[in-house]
Amino acid sequence: MFGQDRSELRKMFFTAWKKHQNKQLMEPLEAVVAKIVELHPEYHALLENEEAEIDKDYTPEMGQTNPFLHMAMHISIQEQLSTKRPTGIEQLHQAILKKKKDPHETEHLMMECLGKMLWEAQSQNKMPDENDYLDCLKKYI
Repeated sequence: MFGQDRSELRKMFFTAWKKHQNKQLMEPLEAVVAKIVELHPEYHALLENEEAEIDKDYTPEMGQTNPFLHMAMHISIQEQLSTKRPTGIEQLHQAILKKKKDPHETEHLMMECLGKMLWEAQSQNKMPDENDYLDCLKKYI
């Protein structure tokens, strides 16, 4: 999405949120980021403190969810839907949304499967398996 640099990724969130708050013109991706941040008021305060947060580590061992990873996964799902990739993602999204009735909750469920697929790929040093991902999504229908 933004390269491999964690600080570069995080900078995008800080910049987009600042532009949104100041009602400045944004690039299309910045507008997507700002919309996602808007849906997460629990992260607004940390985005006000770039210096403290830009290099902060968030680890499960410390009982923390990485807010930047969480929001980036929302972006990934929205990108999957806009590009219709993997094939079938749109239909599964619509089926889950029809059942759950809440777009944000639907994305959170999808993120569970996306995270599982990415973790398995990374831990096994292999490419992510889109079929496993789609099969995982089917359990929410």
